[in-house]
Amino acid sequence: MLNKLVMTVALVAACGGTWAQTSSPQEAETERVLRELHWLAPGGNGSLAGKATFKASEKYTFLNSSDTDKFLKANGNPPQGDSVTIAPTKGEWFGILSFAPEGYVKDDESIDADALLKTLKENNTASNEEKRKQGYAPLKLEGWALAPRYDRENKRLEWGTLLRTDDNKQVVNVSTRILGRSGYTSAILVTSSQTLDADLKDFKVALRDFEYVSGEKYSEWREGDKVAAYGLGALVLGGAAAAVASKGGFKVIGALLVAGVAGLWAGIKRLFSRKKSGAEG
Repeated sequence: MLNKLVMTVALVAACGGTWAQTSSPQEAETERVLRELHWLAPGGNGSLAGKATFKASEKYTFLNSSDTDKFLKANGNPPQGDSVTIAPTKGEWFGILSFAPEGYVKDDESIDADALLKTLKENNTASNEEKRKQGYAPLKLEGWALAPRYDRENKRLEWGTLLRTDDNKQVVNVSTRILGRSGYTSAILVTSSQTLDADLKDFKVALRDFEYVSGEKYSEWREGDKVAAYGLGALVLGGAAAAVASKGGFKVIGALLVAGVAGLWAGIKRLFSRKKSGAEG
């Protein structure tokens, strides 16, 4: 299904926004959904759960939670309900952001990357079985693209996973957890291994336009505020779900792993550019 979506969007862009006569009703519906996404104009402000804001610019744009669900479904992934999207106006990556109100996560523990990878692979096998049941294409976790590392100054935990689709395409998801006073923001960069270094650098620049509102910054924590029941290692495994699993509970940790990457996103950018040009003309 994923390959078909990529080819569909590329075809629309190549044809100047018109469909070939061989287009199926499903392809036409996909194109319609992609065209109707409401990307935030430069200077506009987007919100994430009322906890943080993102300011769009000439370089970076934003989708609200409703349009993000449409984008994820077109990209072969389940809708999240409360996530937002950030993306460059020129580039081939996108980021999915969501806020987890789990409380203040203490950042005083060490990280065992090997042990975390072993657990992630076990959970990936189980979650792929669930994705198949729901009609979504599985993604196989192969290893680290970036081993987990913590930026203490900016309160950001970062790691990257190498994934492979059913049709043998390699995908890279880079996950960032931005710690705040009452929880954390999950930010997932979706890109390819070929452009990882450049796209990760650009993603970090884009996140400069993302910030917690007053009263929600990590440094504003006060005695008596809620404290999360887990630390940095559990964040890599899925936050609260990982904490439950470590106590013998449900063991399939539903981390969002996104496919689609450059082909789909490049097509969407071309569609967006044509729509903008048409409006200006």
